[in-house]
Amino acid sequence: MSAGVVASLAVLRTVAHGAGPTRRGQRKEKALRTELWTLPKTPTRKLKVFEAQFGFFDTVLAVPSQAAALRVWGTHRNLFASGHAKLATDEAAIAAALEHPRTLLRRAVGSNDPFSIEPTSLPTVPDLAAAMPEPASPTGSQQKQKPEPKPLPIRKPPPDRSRLDAAEAALGELDNRRKQEEADLRRQQEELDRRRAAAQQTYVEARKTATAAVVAARQAYRKAGGKD
Repeated sequence: MSAGVVASLAVLRTVAHGAGPTRRGQRKEKALRTELWTLPKTPTRKLKVFEAQFGFFDTVLAVPSQAAALRVWGTHRNLFASGHAKLATDEAAIAAALEHPRTLLRRAVGSNDPFSIEPTSLPTVPDLAAAMPEPASPTGSQQKQKPEPKPLPIRKPPPDRSRLDAAEAALGELDNRRKQEEADLRRQQEELDRRRAAAQQTYVEARKTATAAVVAARQAYRKAGGKD
C-alpha cells in the first residue's frame, strides 16, 4: 500500500467521523479502496521440483532454481549440464517434495516407496548370477580342440644380496672411523691451541720480569759510572 493511499484513507475516516460522510467523500474513499485492492502483491518465487540419483538413493527436492538444488545436494558440479539431474515428472514425487520445500527427500533405488527424509527401505541389488545366461555346453569337436593349458612361468629366485650388504656395511664402518678420527683431531687441536695460548701468556709475563731486571741493572751500572 502506498503512503499516499494510507494518508488519504486516514483523512477521509477523520472527516467521516467528525462531520458525517458526504457523497463526494464516499466516492473518493471507494476509489481509494479500489486502488488498494488492485495494488500488485509482493512476488514470490515459484518452487520447482528436481530429481537426481546419488549412490543407492533417488532424491527429489523443491527449490526455486537449479543453483539452489545444487547447494542442497552439496555439489559444485553442474549435474543438470551432465544429465545427472533434471526436473521431476512423477506426480507423487513432486507432491512429496512440495510438502517439504527446500528439504532433500530420498528413497532406495529400485523401490516404489514414497520419498521421505529418512528412508527405511534398502536398495534393490539385482542378482547378477541369475541375470547372466548359462554357457552353452561344448560339442564333441570343441571338446577335442580344447587347447592345452600353458605351463606356468618358472619363477627365478631373487639374486643374492649378501656381497652387496657386506660391502655397504664395510663402507659405513670406514666412514664412521673417519668421523671418529676427525673428532679426535679436533680435540687434540683444541688442546694444542690451549697449551700454545698458555705458553704465550707465560712467556709474556716472564719477559716483562726479565725486561724489568735488565732496566734496573742498567740503571745501577750507570750510577756506578759504567757506560753502555
